[in-house]
Amino acid sequence: MSATLTPSNSPRVRRRGSTRRPRALSHLPPFSQESHDAALSAIRNYLKGRTSYDTFPVSFRLIVLDSKLEVKKALQCLLLNGVVSAPLWNSEKSQFAGMFTVSDIIHLIQYYYQCSSYDAAAADVETFRLESLRDIEKHLGVAPPPLLREHPSATLYEAAKLLIQTHARRVPLLDLDSETGHEVLVSILTQYRLLKFISINCGREIQQLHLPLRKLGIGTYVTAQPLPPGAERPEGYNPYHPISTATLDTTVFDVVHMFSERGISAVPIIDEDGIVVNLYETVDVITLVRLGVYQSLDLTISEALNQRSPDFPGVVICTASDSLGTLMQLIKKRRVHRLVVVEGEGRLLGIITLSDVLRYLIGDVSIGEMPAESTTPIPDPPAPAPASAPLPEALPADASSQPEAAAAPEEAVPAEAAPPDAAPPEEPAQPPEPEQPPEESAADGQT
Repeated sequence: MSATLTPSNSPRVRRRGSTRRPRALSHLPPFSQESHDAALSAIRNYLKGRTSYDTFPVSFRLIVLDSKLEVKKALQCLLLNGVVSAPLWNSEKSQFAGMFTVSDIIHLIQYYYQCSSYDAAAADVETFRLESLRDIEKHLGVAPPPLLREHPSATLYEAAKLLIQTHARRVPLLDLDSETGHEVLVSILTQYRLLKFISINCGREIQQLHLPLRKLGIGTYVTAQPLPPGAERPEGYNPYHPISTATLDTTVFDVVHMFSERGISAVPIIDEDGIVVNLYETVDVITLVRLGVYQSLDLTISEALNQRSPDFPGVVICTASDSLGTLMQLIKKRRVHRLVVVEGEGRLLGIITLSDVLRYLIGDVSIGEMPAESTTPIPDPPAPAPASAPLPEALPADASSQPEAAAAPEEAVPAEAAPPDAAPPEEPAQPPEPEQPPEESAADGQT
C-alpha cells in the first residue's frame, strides 16, 4: 500500500516549544590594537632568538653555477631543476660571485632586442657567459645588484633587515672554511621561506594580527583620481597609478620594459573595465626563452599566456579588508609570492608582495642602507631544521580561459652541484627546535 502526502492530507506535526540556550563564552582573547602590537613585538623577539640555520629543510639540494658557464646551459640547468635563480661561483678565486636571476634574463632580452638581430642573438647566446652579464647592465645603464651575503648563524631578524634594506628577495648564506679560509656557500634564505617559518612557529601571535591589510598600510593601492564623465584622458594618464597594468593585447616587450624600468616582478592583466583577468610575471619570460623566442617579443600577452604550462597555478586575490593573520595563514598553506587586491566584481585595487608583508612584520628599518657585512665565523653551527612542506594547489581564478598566474617558483635555493668548498653545517646540540615541515626542494620562488 502506498500513500502520497499532499498539502491537504499530510499529517500535522506538532512542534515543541524551543528554548534559547545561552551562547558559550569564547576562549579567544579579545582583538585590540594592543593585542596586535603585542603580537608583532613577540614575532620580532622570536626572530631575534633564531638563526638562518633554523629555517633549513631536513634535506635540500643547492644549485650553484660556475660564472664561466654559458648562459644557454645555465638556463637549461634552471629549467631542468624547476628553479629560476641560482648563486654564481668563481672557481678561479673560490668565492661567491653573485646571483643569476630572472632580472638578468630580462636585461639580456632588452639588450638583444635593442642592439642585435635575431640571428646574432641566437648565435651569441650559444657562447655568452654568465660572468659577462654585468657588462650588459652597464650598456643598459642598469645599476648592478649588490653582492649580498649573510652568515647562517646571524639572527633571522638581521637577515630580514638586510632583505628590506636592499629590496632583495633572497640572501645567500656564506660561511668560512676553518682550514682553507675559503668561502663556503651554505644555502639561500628567501622571503617566502622566512615568512613561512614565521607562520609555522608563531601561530598564536598570527591569530592576533586581525587588522585589515589596507589599514596597516601593507601593499600598493590605486591612488589615481578618476576622470569626470566625458572628460578627455590626458596623454600618459594611468587610472591605476602607481600600479603598472597591461591588457591581453599589450606586447610582451612592453611588459618586459616595465619589469626592467620600474623594478617590478609582475603586471596585472586587466580588461576594459579594470577587472583582473590574469597576471604576467617575470618568470613567464623564462618560458619564452626556453622556446627560443627571446628576440621575437612582438607577440601579445594573450599569445604568450598560451605558452604557459597547463598546470600553472592561478592568481591569488584578496580584498583590502582581509587581515594580516589570514594572509599569513595562506602563506603557511601554499606557495604565495604576491596577491592582487580587488574590489567589487574583481576590479583592480592594489597589489601586495612578500616584501610588503616582511617590511611590516619587521618594522621600520632604513631602506637602501647597506649594513655591515657579517664575517665572524661561528663555531659549531646549529643543525639544520626542517623548513617548509609541499604546498597545496593555488586557487584558480581565471577569467580568460588561461590558468591565472600566482605563486610561480622564483628563487634558486637548495638544489645540487655545490662548489668544491661547500660543506654541510656541523650538527651540535641545540635547544628545542622550531616546528618545521619536512623536506622541500629548495626553490622558493619569486623573481
